[in-house]
Amino acid sequence: MPEKDPVDFHPPRQSSSAWVGWVVLAAAVLGAAWWFGWRPAHTPAPQPAAEASAPASTPDDGASAPMAQASEPDHPVDALAPADTALPALADSDAQVAQALRQLLGAQRVASFLQLDGFVRRTVATVDNLAQPYAPARLWPVQPAPGRFEVAGAADAPTQTIAPANAARYHAFVAFAESVPLDAAVKLYARLYPLFQTAYEELGYPGRYFNNRLVAVLDHLLATPVPTGPVVVQLTQVKGDVPSTRPWVRYEYADPALQALSSGQKMLVRMGPDNARRLKAVMTELRRRVATGAVAKPKAD
Repeated sequence: MPEKDPVDFHPPRQSSSAWVGWVVLAAAVLGAAWWFGWRPAHTPAPQPAAEASAPASTPDDGASAPMAQASEPDHPVDALAPADTALPALADSDAQVAQALRQLLGAQRVASFLQLDGFVRRTVATVDNLAQPYAPARLWPVQPAPGRFEVAGAADAPTQTIAPANAARYHAFVAFAESVPLDAAVKLYARLYPLFQTAYEELGYPGRYFNNRLVAVLDHLLATPVPTGPVVVQLTQVKGDVPSTRPWVRYEYADPALQALSSGQKMLVRMGPDNARRLKAVMTELRRRVATGAVAKPKAD
C-alpha cells in the first residue's frame, strides 16, 4: 500500500489545524495537489484576493465562527446546469455522489484515485484550505501518491535539490486530470452544487458561495511562480534525543520566498515545471467554465 506523499516540507506542527469536480473537478484538477501531499509552511501565505478573510477551517477541527453575511455577485453555477431537485441531505449523499463519479470516470479510475467517503465535505474543506499554509491529510478526497520524495546531491550536504526524476511520481495523476471531460464534469458539479454549498456553509460561511471561493483559489494557484532552475531544499532540524526515522518528510524550501508560498503553490513548484504547466492548463479551462458558466454547446448535426 503506498505511503502518503513524503514531500511534506514538514516542520514540527504547532497545532492540529495549522497546513486541482466539483465532484470530480476538484479531485482531478486541484485534487492533484491533495494527492501530492501538503504540510505546514513556516510562513503563512497571503489569502486569495476574493474572500480574503475566509479562515482555513476543517470539519474535524470544528467550524470557525460564522462570518457575517456579505453581498456577493451572482455565481454562474446555475448557468452550467440546473441543480438536481431530488438530492439527499449532505450527510446521506455519499452513495449518490459515488455513483455519479463512477458513471463519469469509470469505477476502476475512481477506485484508484478518489476517497469516496465524505467526498463533498473533503472537497470543500480542502479547497477552502488550498491557499493556506496547511491542508490536513485526513481530509484529502484523493488517494496518496506512491513512492518517496527524491532529492539530488550529497546526503551530508546542508542542501539538496529536488531530483528531476521526482516529477515522474505525478505523471499518472496529471494524465488523469487531463482526461476528465470538463464539460460533463462541470455539469455534474452544477447538478450537485447544493451539496457543496451546504458543506461550505457548515464551515462557517453563511451567505457566501462556495463557487466564488473555488474561483479565487484557482486564481491563486494559477499565479504560482515558476522557478528558473533546480529547486533547492533542506532538512529541518530535529531537536531532542529521539532520532528521526523518516527524514524525507522534513524537507522545506531553502528559498524563503518559496517556503512562504501556500500549500497548493508549493505543490505546483515541487511537482516540476512540466507537470505544473499541464495542470495549470486544465485549471485555466476549469476556471473559465465555473467563473463564467461557459460550457461547450453540442454541435449541430
